[in-house]
Amino acid sequence: MGELDREVELIRAAEPDAVLGVEERPERGMFWLNVGPESLVAATRVLRDHPEADFKMLSDAFGVDYPSREKRFDVLYNLYSFSRNRRLFLRVQVGEGESIPTLCEVFPNANWCEREVYDLFGVHFAGHPDLRRILLPDDWDGHPLRKDYPLIGKRPVLLFNDVKDIM
Repeated sequence: MGELDREVELIRAAEPDAVLGVEERPERGMFWLNVGPESLVAATRVLRDHPEADFKMLSDAFGVDYPSREKRFDVLYNLYSFSRNRRLFLRVQVGEGESIPTLCEVFPNANWCEREVYDLFGVHFAGHPDLRRILLPDDWDGHPLRKDYPLIGKRPVLLFNDVKDIM
């Protein structure tokens, strides 16, 4: 039994229907587990807390937009185990207007990562303690990393060469 099989087994012992699919590219050291939104927190806790998994660090969370799909967004969480020198991605699919639970209670740094995904893709995270824009102004219209966002933007961006110009 490989490492990925054991990780799937650990998650399924705690949450039987959590893992919806597995994808792997072992030659590149890349492994993805597709999990349902309702099982995301439980699966992540198992991977963090079980000594055989030991994924103690959330390296990053990011989004991908597939506008032709019914559930158009993928949110991927990049987990890392220092003790095992192993990386694992959890992938959750979410549709327009749907939300997924936040991982802020499991990994506090998920706060900033999820805010970035919210800001740039418009994905909502249920239970997030401070879900607001992080990169764009509060009055910005739209989410610029969506594939249907206009290439030239929706409003002009004013750039200033000198601080005196904005004071």
